[in-house]
Amino acid sequence: MKTGLNTALDPTLRSTDAQNFELALRRKIVGQESAIEKVAEIYQMFLAGLNAPSRPVGNFLFLGPTGSGKTRVVEAMAESLFGDPRAVVKIDCAEFQHSHEIAKLIGSPPGYLGHRETHPLLTQEALNQHHTDRLKLSLLLFDEIEKASDALWQLLLGILDKATLTLGDNRRVDLSQCMIFMTSNLGAGEMNELLNGGLGFAQKPGHMDSRMDEKLTRTAVEAARRKFSPEFMNRIDKTVVFNMLRPSHLEQILEIELGMVQQRILQATGNSQFVFSCTPSVKSFLLEEGTDAKYGARHLKRSIEKNVVFPLANLVATGQVKLGDFIRIDRTADGRMTFTKEAEGALVPVLLEKYGQEGAAATAAARTSRGRTKEFGASPLLEKLG
Repeated sequence: MKTGLNTALDPTLRSTDAQNFELALRRKIVGQESAIEKVAEIYQMFLAGLNAPSRPVGNFLFLGPTGSGKTRVVEAMAESLFGDPRAVVKIDCAEFQHSHEIAKLIGSPPGYLGHRETHPLLTQEALNQHHTDRLKLSLLLFDEIEKASDALWQLLLGILDKATLTLGDNRRVDLSQCMIFMTSNLGAGEMNELLNGGLGFAQKPGHMDSRMDEKLTRTAVEAARRKFSPEFMNRIDKTVVFNMLRPSHLEQILEIELGMVQQRILQATGNSQFVFSCTPSVKSFLLEEGTDAKYGARHLKRSIEKNVVFPLANLVATGQVKLGDFIRIDRTADGRMTFTKEAEGALVPVLLEKYGQEGAAATAAARTSRGRTKEFGASPLLEKLG
């Protein structure tokens, strides 16, 4: 019997959980749309239960220049899924440049010297430590994979294909609920040569167009194929080449980093919660000191710590800044940083009462980034914040 049912389906739709996950990543990651899209695809497949049961949930190879956000994407995933950017099992491959050092990862076999003293890093307990009742997923990061010895690459061939690992004491580790990420700076030298040929974004940002991104992508992929065997590359589900960050991206990253500092301040214990604002001249200085074409945004946090966080810490420690104060950070013509109290008391308590701790940090960061300072009086505060 025919029912006449002929309903068109939309395979591009994503579940609410997957959409929320993708939106959370977009709030934390700037200029890397391809990475976010490919990670979200695999996560949606995992939520639907359609990932292969005998393989890891996803095998990712992140390529690109230093400071472009490869490791940050994995940390942002952990923060979005588990509320903690450290909820990642991170293996620094620079520690495994010699074949015998693989014992630190899987443990020494019985009978070998140091068998009982060498505790493996990659155990089932380590992988499952961040599981929740709602989400049974592990994030495993092999950072700077090109620095590892051939012994680690051989070990990875089995992990990436069969999602199993045998430790030195013959215990089996199941990695079928893992997203595995490998980062690499392969091709970075060739990329720098392309950029230094008059196309560096720091000097001529207009030349950083899609054609340059395509050249950088080809350079990174070709470098990976020269370095890794075909068997290794065939086990990768998603290869992502991270784009060079443009000036507009770096400005957005600066706002995110300053917002994270503001959140740290509002989450501090005691009576040291306050709000600060940086003027455009300060932000320009932080970008100039903390970013460049070769290292991307890698040194931006260091610049913020040195020029903003450390001076604010001194002001708090000496009692010059107290609960609810509003601090304006400016820069004089001769390059000196100035810190001025433009409102005191009541500001942070009202923010916390209205928005809660996390919401207060986000609201303060958003409002202060627009340079609204003197209008933040204590009495009309709620009306001003809206």
